[in-house]
Amino acid sequence: MELLSKNPHFKQYVLGKMQLNHFMNFIGFEPTNIDQGYVEGFIQLKQHHLQQNGFVHGGVTSTLADLVMGFAAYTLVPEGQGTVTSDLKVAYLRPGVGDVIIAKGRVIKAGNLLFYCEADIIVKNPEKGEVLIARGYATMCAVKYPVKS
Repeated sequence: MELLSKNPHFKQYVLGKMQLNHFMNFIGFEPTNIDQGYVEGFIQLKQHHLQQNGFVHGGVTSTLADLVMGFAAYTLVPEGQGTVTSDLKVAYLRPGVGDVIIAKGRVIKAGNLLFYCEADIIVKNPEKGEVLIARGYATMCAVKYPVKS
């Protein structure tokens, strides 16, 4: 089933929201592909992305999964709405060692309120090529702006 956005300007809308995401920009996430129900991007790995053994930090991995799944859901909501994470699970499959980390998020089922998503987190390793290091699963919830607490 093809996912269709309720916002004809979803790419510009999502890019605008990404510019306002301070944490995403702080860690150096760069989007490379935004489509209906799909977001992909990368981080050029630096020392501050790594844990004490030289592997990509689990927090970076889970953050990337959360980002691409959340923004993948964001592509489908009407203008004036956004998404927040309702539930997040990350399965860490192997240590991340490489130069670049790639995140690919997709919506696997879209509703009016809830969006079920998956993400692949891949490290580009000079010797091994692309290595899948984690898979994320999330439920994203649509919210109207401004959000009231």
